[in-house]
Amino acid sequence: MFNIYNKTLNKSENILFSIHKRLKIYNMKLNGNGLKVLEPVKINGVNGINGNMHALNLWEEADMLGDEHHATNIETPLRDDAFALTDATKMAIIEDHFHQIMETLGLDMSDDSLKGTPHRVAKMFVKEIFHGLKPENKPSISVFDNKFRYGQMLVEKNINLNTTCEHHFLPIFGKAHIAYVAKDKVIGLSKLNRIVDYFARRPQVQERLTVQIANELKKVLNTEDVAVVIDAKHMCVASRGIMDQSSTTLTAEYSGIFLQEKTREELLTYIGMKI
Repeated sequence: MFNIYNKTLNKSENILFSIHKRLKIYNMKLNGNGLKVLEPVKINGVNGINGNMHALNLWEEADMLGDEHHATNIETPLRDDAFALTDATKMAIIEDHFHQIMETLGLDMSDDSLKGTPHRVAKMFVKEIFHGLKPENKPSISVFDNKFRYGQMLVEKNINLNTTCEHHFLPIFGKAHIAYVAKDKVIGLSKLNRIVDYFARRPQVQERLTVQIANELKKVLNTEDVAVVIDAKHMCVASRGIMDQSSTTLTAEYSGIFLQEKTREELLTYIGMKI
């Protein structure tokens, strides 16, 4: 099996492969070393593609979508049966497939340095860097009465951020900065770090991650007065493609009082960003 953008292509089956933001559907199957377009699928009586279109164009378009870091949804894209398998089963399947990947690359899997790698990668995926995919791993968040009646901005800055680009499965790392203005409830400071970590431990797009963190805080604190700023380096930019090792990506989500320019300026001053 081959997996492309969460769509599984099975050697014995035809599949539907949907490309983001296009009303085109392709009916394809594996044919030797590539994908062969069998026939166009009609949508409202209109052919999705020219039946003679070369499969390479499909790969190029999918690559373009990934390189441009498109996200399709504010929610992490998960299948309905995402949690049907146990962690142990997932690890066994991933280990087997990663062993095949390494063999395909020509590596000698009998070498002492390599033979344990498929298991280590499988464990890392399921138990560590994608730990946040499972709702049951969501941290328990306690809030407390705002007994001090503190009504000014609270800022937690320079929260360590480690996540994974969902387009290339390469690291994204940097800092997250969170601010909120409390109403009746406040949250323990370490819980802010845990919320960031939970949503980061999954394949991600930085824009989605920023919004997911902000939405969770608004729900937990029962306030719209929330801001999240993330400054991160993408290894899919630094180690491949353009190979730009100096740039970082900045995203921000503002709501409530943070939509006011003066409040945003105050926040950016606190976290040390020039206005």
